[in-house]
Amino acid sequence: MLFERFEAKGLAHYSYLIGDGDHAVVIDPQRDCEAYVEAARLEGLAITHILETHRNEDYVVGSVELASRTGATVLHSAHDDLPYAYGGRIAEGEALKIGRLLLEPLHTPGHTLGHVSYLLRDATGAPWVLFSGDALFAGDVGRTDFYGPDKLEEMTGLLYDSLFGKLLPLGDGVLLCPAHGSGSACGTGIAERPWTSLGLERQHNPRLHVADKAEFVRLTARTLEYPPYFRRMEELNLRGAPLLSSVPLPRPLSASDLATRARDAVVLDTRPETAFGAAHVPDAISIWEEGLPGWAGWFLPYDKPILWVGENNEVAPIARLLCRLGYDRLEGFLAGGMTSWHKAGLPTEGYLTLNARQLCERLAGWQELWILDVRNEAEVAQQDVPGTHHIPLSHLPQRMDELPHDRPIYLLCGSGVRSTTAASLLQRAGYADVIVILGGLAGWNAAGCPVRTGI
Repeated sequence: MLFERFEAKGLAHYSYLIGDGDHAVVIDPQRDCEAYVEAARLEGLAITHILETHRNEDYVVGSVELASRTGATVLHSAHDDLPYAYGGRIAEGEALKIGRLLLEPLHTPGHTLGHVSYLLRDATGAPWVLFSGDALFAGDVGRTDFYGPDKLEEMTGLLYDSLFGKLLPLGDGVLLCPAHGSGSACGTGIAERPWTSLGLERQHNPRLHVADKAEFVRLTARTLEYPPYFRRMEELNLRGAPLLSSVPLPRPLSASDLATRARDAVVLDTRPETAFGAAHVPDAISIWEEGLPGWAGWFLPYDKPILWVGENNEVAPIARLLCRLGYDRLEGFLAGGMTSWHKAGLPTEGYLTLNARQLCERLAGWQELWILDVRNEAEVAQQDVPGTHHIPLSHLPQRMDELPHDRPIYLLCGSGVRSTTAASLLQRAGYADVIVILGGLAGWNAAGCPVRTGI
């Protein structure tokens, strides 16, 4: 028997491969799907079915890609009225036989109307593993705001019925395998509990500690941030993303070629904050490599080519991260990195940086500084630097009219990496005098500088 979980780093997306006998099933696959094919091949299994718990919003589902490689049948929820352009339907009451195992779909609306969870029964017929999609996570439950404020309470009530009427009664000993882990945009409080069970969630998940449906709705119905790329994901996951074999590989570009192409493209720079601050291609957007899954969809457009600048020519990992978000127009990269740009005599941009202690000393000298903290509201509520202004990084493009043009803007975040992204966005918008605080609040605390807590 084969039972394996795969994690798309950064997106905190979990997918699963279950096999027994001579065939296997994949649940909610990622787009770059070679890992499933190889794992099944090594066990001598044929992937015959691909199941989706719901139309995913935060990544490109890999069903079409995996089906093209394996000939497997793709199945969506028969309880959903979405106009999928690919695959068939499966409803509660139908089941898939996987060798000695049985996989049963359970209609669990709430996150979406057609959401389906899958219960895996072992060879004895006993409930063993629940694949809960976005209905139930470790420490949290699925968001219910995708149908708008008018439907928020109704969808949250449906989720309560699914959780307390259908999933939790399966038994405390059932393993829980959700579609996301800690760090996903599909929840606000997903715990760092990579393996869990219904019993552990019943005991430790605060969303489940309610007296009745009314209390659950009151505590859970909330509107969360909706990243702009979610709309693109929904479109691709209805019609099916293009096969990766049709997506051209990024080309190495000379500095002069990249400068020419950049006029009609977006330059993405994934180098560390100190390197970017020292010198970068004018108007480049800085997103550190580990931050790409979480931030590319906020700031990179889909209607323009993307050109990459990194510390080396290893473009494949960048292309893989971007393809998971539907960015198929990564058309080239700067061969030789910024060294080649400098050797070509091309213009650069940069900005000043300070460490946290230097900022603290300037403030102690009674200098009036305009400091922008781009951490999110929850982070600021826990700990805050006195006298700062607050705009979360995700809100920055829409709120730049709140920033001054007549003085330097000091940028602060948790560590310095989000501040670097903010600096690049501000420079693109014409704010030339920006200063990034290296080390962010972590450095501020290490230097013993004053903070406010619990604001």
